[in-house]
Amino acid sequence: MKQIVQKIREIESPDVSILIYSIKDRKLIESLNSEMIIPLASAAKLVIAFCVAKWVEEESIMWNDIIEGVKLNPNEDSHILYPHLQGRKSLSLYESVEVMIACHDSFVANGIVEFCGGWDRMNSKINSYFPNIHVTENPKDIGNAGVVSQLLEVLCSINEGYEKKPFIWAPIMNGLVRQQDFIRGIHNHLVNHMTGGLEQVIINMGFIGELHNNPLIFFLGAKNVPNRSDNKE
Repeated sequence: MKQIVQKIREIESPDVSILIYSIKDRKLIESLNSEMIIPLASAAKLVIAFCVAKWVEEESIMWNDIIEGVKLNPNEDSHILYPHLQGRKSLSLYESVEVMIACHDSFVANGIVEFCGGWDRMNSKINSYFPNIHVTENPKDIGNAGVVSQLLEVLCSINEGYEKKPFIWAPIMNGLVRQQDFIRGIHNHLVNHMTGGLEQVIINMGFIGELHNNPLIFFLGAKNVPNRSDNKE
């Protein structure tokens, strides 16, 4: 991993950021362009999930609360990962957060946010912890963005929450574990992460290593890259 970071440093691009945090040592071990602002795309769903877990922790809402009229996005992969939820007219908050993370489902994300009081209230909660992150209903909106150092903080906070209160933070971790964005050359169970991207933006953030054995927390982001639809490499 250090060799990878060194190669990225050689590029000397202000549009690439990588951060690596050691849970074992409780410190940042690699940092490149940590104050870069990047569009979040689907990665915003992790920030939304963080806020929901905080409200559950505060007991202002409960995981078994029911979201009525929730709709699953047919263009995502919930029909593969959650076939038993297809056709449901309502989901628990617990189920909704897990599906939102696992399937990058913006329809479910909107249902969750509306249940929690709307996008303004969600952003107010986010900014009480992370002042330079803003989320929007449309994941492709340019205003859906954040500073990468604070995105890493979101992951560190999720990890800390799960360590201390696993039953409260479990839906987020469940969603990360069920992600289908696999990385060639690494066993699936060793990368539990959230990806996000626009045509010329790539984000990958999460945990690498065995989750029960001090994995590393990582953030990798790049913007102004060639259109990812035509440049798979």
